[in-house]
Amino acid sequence: MKIVFYNVRYDEQDFILSFAKKHQIDATLCYQSLGPDTFEYLKGQDGVSVVTSKIDRSMIEKIKENNIQFLSTRTIGYDHIDIQACHDLGIKVSNVTYNSYSVAEYTLMMMLMGLRKIPSLMQRFQGQDFGLYTARGKQLKDLTVGIIGTGKIGQTVIDLLTPFHCTILAYDAYHNPSLKDKVTYCSLEELYCQADLISLHAPNTEETYHMLDTKAFDNMKDGVGIVNTARGSLIDTQALINAIESKKVGFACLDVLENETNIYYKDMKNQVINHRELAILRSFPNVLLTPHTAFYSQEAVTDMIDNSIYSLLQMYQGKENPWLIK
Repeated sequence: MKIVFYNVRYDEQDFILSFAKKHQIDATLCYQSLGPDTFEYLKGQDGVSVVTSKIDRSMIEKIKENNIQFLSTRTIGYDHIDIQACHDLGIKVSNVTYNSYSVAEYTLMMMLMGLRKIPSLMQRFQGQDFGLYTARGKQLKDLTVGIIGTGKIGQTVIDLLTPFHCTILAYDAYHNPSLKDKVTYCSLEELYCQADLISLHAPNTEETYHMLDTKAFDNMKDGVGIVNTARGSLIDTQALINAIESKKVGFACLDVLENETNIYYKDMKNQVINHRELAILRSFPNVLLTPHTAFYSQEAVTDMIDNSIYSLLQMYQGKENPWLIK
């Protein structure tokens, strides 16, 4: 099988070549996104592997024109792909899974950093301000933590939180029976009202878009902490800014942000960035921002590549594919 890999990062290339050898496939590496300037790489290929760049109907039509039937994204999320166009044109499309501990451990780190005011402490330390004022934090043990989304990552976050002996509330459309002794499932409204700290682990869907909006923030405790390592679209960014300014939100730790696509993963120093909300959030001492890197561990990267190749092979060989998007 011949597979072209788009959006290849330099840290991925050795892993791709290694797993290509393992699975006995012919790999072509393209370091740019799929588009008019890189359509030539589609010629003679059997499958396409992408990451997070937008794959619209016109690109899928081009994949079809080159007689390619299989598309895989090396990510869990697939909202960057026009899935309906894939189905309409007979292109089988899949995502991947990877080690849930990468995001879960990062989430726990962000929780603790937010509670202990590490972003502010680090800024002050750089200016040689070593005073204790405004430095007093909170301990996790005495708090109620709300987990929105109890899939693999949310479940792993709960597993990591359990030894801290905090109270854990959870919301998900589907209750996970394995968590019955660790969490109390409740409605979103109850979670918003009772949680001291809220962590998001839901997918990007029409139902979850801006689930944290002005109304949601108004229903939360004063000084609530917000952690988002899932998708930026889950939070209405302007509503969050308003909630931080009114002190409704005590701190926010955000690995993802609305409209991050053309900014994150790029070197933007000395450039004017067209993202006003990002500039405002960066100015707050109680906000921690990272550029969508919660997933980014060696273990997760290898899983993403290995599973993308395996997924394409399963489709190519007519076998059952555990990551097929239906």
